[in-house]
Amino acid sequence: MIGELSIINEWIPEQMEPGTVFVLENAGEVGEKEDPYWAVLSCPSCGTLGLITRKQMAGLLPTICGSQQCSAQFFIKDEVITPRKPF
Repeated sequence: MIGELSIINEWIPEQMEPGTVFVLENAGEVGEKEDPYWAVLSCPSCGTLGLITRKQMAGLLPTICGSQQCSAQFFIKDEVITPRKPF
């Protein structure tokens, strides 16, 4: 699993390597009112693209990969990825 995020400024899906983030142009306007979608994240483990919320980007909620083949669970804090500890 990649340990740090790489933020890109332009949406080019082919450049989304594992651990890459693209902040949405309409960040905070789509999704649930209390925790809107904020960015697209390429899973730091497998590279699957998925939307993440503002609270996930701030490290308040864990992020879980949406791929059926990957079970990565992690927190994002100051652009550093920390694996979620098992219960």
